[in-house]
Parts: sequence; structure tokens; C-alpha cells
Amino acid sequence: MSKSVTQLNPSVLSFVEQVKRDTAKASRILWETRTLSSSQTYQAYQRVPGEELWVSAAYPSPWDDGEIKVAVGGFDETSYLGNASGPGRYTKIFQRHPNVTTVIHAHTNALGSWASAHKPFSIRYVPITRETVATEFPVYIDRRQPEQDFIVEKLDENPHIEAVVEANGGSTFWGDGILKVSRRIVLIEEGARFQLNAQALGGSRGYGPGVLEQQWRMGLVPRDLADAALAAAHSTERA
Repeated sequence: MSKSVTQLNPSVLSFVEQVKRDTAKASRILWETRTLSSSQTYQAYQRVPGEELWVSAAYPSPWDDGEIKVAVGGFDETSYLGNASGPGRYTKIFQRHPNVTTVIHAHTNALGSWASAHKPFSIRYVPITRETVATEFPVYIDRRQPEQDFIVEKLDENPHIEAVVEANGGSTFWGDGILKVSRRIVLIEEGARFQLNAQALGGSRGYGPGVLEQQWRMGLVPRDLADAALAAAHSTERA
């Protein structure tokens, strides 16, 4: 079902413009930091606050001279603007996990190696660990299961993961805000690159004693969550 963009209220239209600005800034930074691969694939999906609507914004191909392309759709499959037909690529995630407001699909260089190898990404880079108690990002392989269903399944198992590696493709990341999630993409890709480089020296190693205590208790992870995660980690070490 399609409706006119004029049926969107001014606050929604203003939010769409903010999504465009954030996408332009984030995708530019990811490209300038060599985080994005040469195809510059970067697509952001944002829930509209207080509405059952989503906005998608796609960075144009390097072969195109166009600007950021946007679409607006409803959780009920109503199309308001652009190519917004169908249920929306990540609507189920927004519905099932309201704390997730942003989902970004991007192709990055180092994580692309994990994708080709069908390997989950085990986190061994401190800047990533500072803000999450997740220790690994799973790999999505069987495309007979829609990607968003796979992500919802993994979030139901562990609400702290913030990315999946898409086998033979890119990766999908999520969180709260396009700029915040994009900042995390830079760190995750940086860690993946360092871990790949470490293969020449025998491979990356797990964290040494005290690293998790130090990082999870720096204040970036809620104290109760950090304590529970540390208890679980120490229990696994003793097993």
C-alpha cells in the first residue's frame, strides 16, 4: 500500500532530513578512514521516534553522482517515500527489540575476510570490549532464513551482541543512533584488521588476566551487567 509523503507530519519529515545528514557524515568518515570497502556499500535503517515507521538511507555507489537515497515505510508495509515496498528489511528487529533504533549494513575490508571464511568474529580488541559484554559476533550463513529473523534469534539468545557477519558478503550492525553505530563499526573493523594482521605472528591471543575486569568496570558498561558478565566469564574459566 502506498501513500503520499505529504501524509507524514513535519516532525517526521524533519527526522528524515536528519537521517540523511547523519548518513552522509557517517559514510564519509567510514570511507575516509578506509573502513568501507571499495564498493562503499553502506545502508542505514532508522526507526522514527514515537512512530511505527522506518527510514532507510543508502550511500550512493561510487559510480553514481547522486545524493543519499532515502525511503520511508510503515511497520504495516505502507510505503510513504522512495522504494519502501514490503515489510522493511529490519522491521522485525525494531518491533522485537525496541532498544534497537538503528541498523546499518556495510561492507568493510577485514570483516569481509571473516565473511568469506564463514567464521564468527571473536573479539580480541580492547576498544570494542569497553562498551559491550559480548565476546563474539555470530555468522549468518543460511540465507533461506531471512537475515532479520537470524538477528532477532541471536538477540533473543544474547541481547548484548551488536553485529553479525554475513557469510560471503558484508556485516550488519545495530544500536542507538547512526553516528554511534558507525563509530562502533570503525572500532570493530579496526579490531578485525589487527587480528588478521596478527596471523603473520602466529595469530591473535585472548585477553590476559585482569583485562575484562579493567574494561568492563571503567564505567562504559553498567556495573550490574559487568559484574554478571565477569562472574559468567570466571565460571567458564573454572569449568
